Amino acid sequence: MRILVTGAAGFIGSHYVRKVLSGAYPSLEDAHVTVLDKLTYAGNRANLAEVSSNPRFRFIHGDVVDSRLLDDLMPGHDAVVHFAAESHVDRSIVEASSFVVTNVVGTQALLAAALRHGVQRFVHVSTDEVYGSIPEGSWTEESPVEPNSPYSAAKAGSDLMARAYFRTFGLPVLITRCSNNYGPYQHPEKMIPFFVTSLIDGEQVPLYGDGLNVRDWLHVEDHCQGIQLVLDKGEPGEVYNIGGGTELTNADLTGRLLDAMGVGWEMVKEVEDRKGHDRRYSLDDGLLSGLGYSPSKAFDEGLAQTVQWYRDHESWWRPLRGR
Repeated sequence: MRILVTGAAGFIGSHYVRKVLSGAYPSLEDAHVTVLDKLTYAGNRANLAEVSSNPRFRFIHGDVVDSRLLDDLMPGHDAVVHFAAESHVDRSIVEASSFVVTNVVGTQALLAAALRHGVQRFVHVSTDEVYGSIPEGSWTEESPVEPNSPYSAAKAGSDLMARAYFRTFGLPVLITRCSNNYGPYQHPEKMIPFFVTSLIDGEQVPLYGDGLNVRDWLHVEDHCQGIQLVLDKGEPGEVYNIGGGTELTNADLTGRLLDAMGVGWEMVKEVEDRKGHDRRYSLDDGLLSGLGYSPSKAFDEGLAQTVQWYRDHESWWRPLRGR
């Protein structure tokens, strides 16, 4: 089997590729993996160093919006797992156009190439942020898409484009929507690694608004396991939520990170709330549970391991700070 994985020099995609090539997923035990990545600030070849010499691995530096490149790459691939995206909310508020280009235009180009070349399975990796904000209860896959940031609006647009390629052309597309990810190799612009690396450097960390915004936390290993279940067993045309089962306010998470780093609340500075800041995310992942999904990484264990990873891998994150 040959699989094309986009955006796999990033945090989640690189974890998925490392797991595939380590034999973690039986259906892909002998799979050949082609990685396509633009290597923006969030893409890092070091994330793939441990598999770079594997004979079943190939890396292509390129952009998903490049249809000519996609026509060169796509033939012979059985499946696509599409991670490539601009994904940082704060950056999208400052400058949204690159999010539209990569997330919407790039996804359409990839879908069209997959259709032209007869790809058998196409997994489009998305986010719970497309649903907007939910005061109580949890979103199901039938919940309306009501994005509130330029980032989530661009991801919602990519989801709808993926749906259209299934409905209009019969391309076997499956969509996943995950909650907030954490784990090793996450870029230090994201909350958990940003807090850990800032505290290592003796810097205060910011807490938006009243700190009561709620997020569900999902370890990257569980997320990738969910993606693989969808690739293996999912029904084309369906959306599958992937949750972590640990809902925390930002203040709660901040407290846990301060404890893990051995510092107190004097290291926190209150800042003005983010524009359009969603209050609460919560996913019902019962549909995926029916395929056998259950998050295996307890949050306290996963957080402790993640904090220690950043302590032990300063040479990895230090060059990325401030980029």
